[in-house]
Amino acid sequence: MNSSEPSRLLVVNADDFGFTRGVNAGIVEAHRGGILTATTLMANGAAFDDAVRLARETPTLDVGVHLVLVSGRSLVRPECELPATVAGLLKAILGRRIRIYDELRAQVEKIAAAGIVPTHLDTHKHTHLLPPVLEAVARLGQEFGIPWVRRPFDFPLSAPGAVPWGKRAVNRGLRLVRRRFHRVLAAGGLRTTDHFAGFRITGRFRTRELVALIGHLPSGVTELMTHPGRCDEELRRARTRLKESREEELRALTAPETWRAIEMHGVRLVRYRDLAPAY
Repeated sequence: MNSSEPSRLLVVNADDFGFTRGVNAGIVEAHRGGILTATTLMANGAAFDDAVRLARETPTLDVGVHLVLVSGRSLVRPECELPATVAGLLKAILGRRIRIYDELRAQVEKIAAAGIVPTHLDTHKHTHLLPPVLEAVARLGQEFGIPWVRRPFDFPLSAPGAVPWGKRAVNRGLRLVRRRFHRVLAAGGLRTTDHFAGFRITGRFRTRELVALIGHLPSGVTELMTHPGRCDEELRRARTRLKESREEELRALTAPETWRAIEMHGVRLVRYRDLAPAY
């Protein structure tokens, strides 16, 4: 970063592009009318084709890969469902019942074959915190020339509203794996943002919480993980706890108060393509 640029840069990423058409519509709306700058696409999502169409119509939106090993159908074995939970994935890994690299590679290849050049990688449910998944993700980043990988470790946040004890406990646990995480990515020549936010407030942030978070951004580049969307009947039937909360996040991402906070605190909204390789 050169000295003339603002000290606080923010990538606002929406997960789950391709999950449902309502989610897709909300993500594009949050980009066109709000502060959203990037999204990650689920290759096995039910609304994948709709997401690809919208991505082509919205070239200013960064598109990465939301690698999925939990929930949904396998691309390598289309007749099979992926494990329904992270605990189920762990059992499948231990029992050698899932080919992690092959599954994830098939997802990246499907997105590339659709004409999308991914700028970044992350994983559904942060499964790349598991060592064998991280190794596969790092390998794919190298092979496909995708330089940015999410670092799912929240920076300390003092925002309104209590953070559930479970998420606080998970956050403390994540600190234990941070050193190895960064070592693996660095060995592959891959990069992360300086900071990450969004895990502790997933499904619970509104405009007030987002404005407070913007005011607490540290110096450097931060990725904010979000889950906006339109809660239509398709989403209501889907297996996810994030339904009405997606509408709330969409309102927060497009609110005038949010834009004022960005301007007031001198935050620069960026995409991953703006950062690599110059940052």
